[in-house]
Amino acid sequence: MKASASGCASGLANPLPWAKSLLDHAKRVVVLTGAGISTDSGIPDFRGPEGLWTRDPEAEKLSDICYYLGDPEIRKKAWRSRVESPAMGSHPNAGHHALVALEQRGVLHTLVTQNIDGLHQLAGNTTERVIEIHGTMRFVRCMSCIYRVPMEEVMERLNAGEADPDCPACGGILKSATISFGQNLVLEDLARAERAAQGCDLLLAVGSTLSVYPVAGLVPLAKHSGAKIVIVNGEPTAMDSLADVVLCGGIGELLPSLIA
Repeated sequence: MKASASGCASGLANPLPWAKSLLDHAKRVVVLTGAGISTDSGIPDFRGPEGLWTRDPEAEKLSDICYYLGDPEIRKKAWRSRVESPAMGSHPNAGHHALVALEQRGVLHTLVTQNIDGLHQLAGNTTERVIEIHGTMRFVRCMSCIYRVPMEEVMERLNAGEADPDCPACGGILKSATISFGQNLVLEDLARAERAAQGCDLLLAVGSTLSVYPVAGLVPLAKHSGAKIVIVNGEPTAMDSLADVVLCGGIGELLPSLIA
């Protein structure tokens, strides 16, 4: 029997106590987070009704490695968007802090995030427990050498007037240390996430449409390995049918209530 909250699907009128019971009995929890957990921090998602790519499909080119490497104008636009992005000055919200509380309870094994904003670590989750499967915007790397620095260093150059800063070490193209379309995920990170999903007794998916692979595949992987599945999101996801409980609503309210 499954439960879901009003607005996502039919089910129990109040599935929260059931979800809390599952979490309270879990000993090894893997959390998977997507853009929805950061919207309360002022960071818009990408594919939602008001998402960045929904409103401006051309903006998706900024995250395509072929366009980025081949078109200086795309790079300039990408750097401008980074300067103007609300994410750089964002702060963790109640949802992020709830996952810190889950770690403090001693049951959070691994936190796999599709987000690049670094807010889980800023909230207080242990860096070693966090897998940033799509990289991080908090650092910049050179595409030709090993040069890697905090984003703030390149932001200073942008604020000083550079439109497309190059690598001071080799003259190569600089890019945020994120995984763009057309780039391979870090195989070690993906393998670690898959091992965690196979070994957990509960997978908690938060703020993700669960439609982007291979990360979305962690849900059926955990399910087939015997784990309970709890999904918390503002709208239906592609994996709701696999969930034991679906909580649909504001993540900043639901997640603290679930973990409290």
